[in-house]
Amino acid sequence: MPIAKISATVVDCPEPLLLARFYAEVLGGRVEQDPEEDDWVDLRLPDGGRLAFQLAPGLVPPKWPRADLDSQQLHLDLDVTDMESAHARVLELGAKPLDVDDDGGRRDFRVYADPAGHPFCLILRA
Repeated sequence: MPIAKISATVVDCPEPLLLARFYAEVLGGRVEQDPEEDDWVDLRLPDGGRLAFQLAPGLVPPKWPRADLDSQQLHLDLDVTDMESAHARVLELGAKPLDVDDDGGRRDFRVYADPAGHPFCLILRA
């Protein structure tokens, strides 16, 4: 029997509201922020999940795909049904391509960095 369940995935970033809005455009959902707190923002996802964004002014983004110093601590895998339109949209929203050579469609994922530098993958799911 489990002793806990995940209540949120929390992402450190230098601008919580900006990053919450980026992910709201990518995933949908509702951005919520207590007007008295500028160091924490929640994104309530359509499926009931929650991503939270916490102020981390000195954040050093990880280096993709290193696994030693400055390595990623986690990344998000995001399912999409149309890779080309999802690719164009995340770039328009401020994502940076890290590894987008999908070998002519033979590889089902592409890797990006969000505006704060965190890696995330778009994964093609039919």
